Amino acid sequence: MEKVQDFRCIECNEKATELHRDYSNGILKITICGSCQKPVDKYIEYDPVIILIDAILCKTQAFRHIVFNTSLNIHWKLCVFCLLCEAYLRWSALHSSEQSSDPADLIRYTKEWEFYGMFTLASLELFAFCGGVLLFVWLVVARMQQRSVEHGLLLKGLLLSSYGKVLLIPTVIWEHDYSPLCLALIKLFVLTSNSQAIRVIINGSRRLSLLIIGVGLLTETCVAQVCKSLPWSFKEMLSLE
Repeated sequence: MEKVQDFRCIECNEKATELHRDYSNGILKITICGSCQKPVDKYIEYDPVIILIDAILCKTQAFRHIVFNTSLNIHWKLCVFCLLCEAYLRWSALHSSEQSSDPADLIRYTKEWEFYGMFTLASLELFAFCGGVLLFVWLVVARMQQRSVEHGLLLKGLLLSSYGKVLLIPTVIWEHDYSPLCLALIKLFVLTSNSQAIRVIINGSRRLSLLIIGVGLLTETCVAQVCKSLPWSFKEMLSLE
């Protein structure tokens, strides 16, 4: 595993210079934190599946391991994939009443520009959410804590913690009467993961992280309402072509 600039103890969040020490003959020893006297990062010996399970359970230690002690740089790819999932969900909702068994209709629908319109709307809402969070942290939280917050790391944490959006695709494929409930639960899970990521990065309380999420969600909702109230829509634009 490649080293990053600042390691953190996953138990007490104190900075550490190394995660393990490499002795001769391939012997590795996990570094013990000088503050809490516990291993700095026990997850370096764990299987990635176990780390993923702990992250799904929103364990603080797993989030600290992923954010601070790894060089995981798939957040932008994950962001694009999640946006595609959300755009497909919205696009399929537009044609839910126009379902047809004719394969030609499916091919025609896949070529419609409405999908790209939904992708643009989803991107704007995500941009508004992340922008609201970053702005609130910069204006309020950083001054409350009298220290700077690395906004690049915060943005990375927000994007990585939004991985729950990939569950939107199975929800659409296996559509049933409980789909609205499933979508609501997925949204709740994503917001919970976002809140935990924020809490880990700013090293704040749970209430503060929930407040930050509320600000981001409010900003996202406002942008969505503005887009709906505009005197044009993607569907109207496409009908003019």
